[in-house]
Amino acid sequence: MSRILITSGPTRQYLDPVRYLTNASSGRMGAALAQATLDGGPQVAIVSGPVEVDYPPQAEVIPVISTEEMLEASRRTFASCDGAICAAAPCDYRPERVESHKIAKTGAPLMLHLIETPDVCATLGAAKSPRQWVVGFALETDDRRFRALTKLERKSCNLMVLNGPEAMNAEENQVEIMDPTGAILATIAGSKIDVARAIMRIIDERLAGDK
Repeated sequence: MSRILITSGPTRQYLDPVRYLTNASSGRMGAALAQATLDGGPQVAIVSGPVEVDYPPQAEVIPVISTEEMLEASRRTFASCDGAICAAAPCDYRPERVESHKIAKTGAPLMLHLIETPDVCATLGAAKSPRQWVVGFALETDDRRFRALTKLERKSCNLMVLNGPEAMNAEENQVEIMDPTGAILATIAGSKIDVARAIMRIIDERLAGDK
């Protein structure tokens, strides 16, 4: 039986013991993709940042906090999977220094020095074997298709799902699915479970069926 890895939700990059950088990702798209995948037959492993949504009980859920933890868990899990859907929104930056104590207010501006976190999807794309595939998600606000295609190429993805910031913490989504030539294979809108089912149909047709 085939097995698919899904990354889901946000990650947190702590500034001190109580404060962190994150985003509004809810994990709803990841949960919907997991259910749609399970309905089609494959086993599912979910590497998830902190979320309040419930994942399907049939899925293996691997909880993580930071982007570095998501990367390590995803690399380890992907080795035994046929494909990966990178639906998570990992925090792209972390503080150069994490304070061991709560940062006190002083009345003066606080300067944060941030450095990039590792790219989970790009790491999986670079490591995939000829039998494996990787589908990425690109959330863009400007030049959406151009930026999504650039990400598809840089991350060595087989397909890219393009959506906008309105998808964050929402019940519905509107996406475009792009192939490596830049062609739009489908435009899908509706509840996240309906969008997930449509995405999985295209994955089955374009990727899973060839493996």
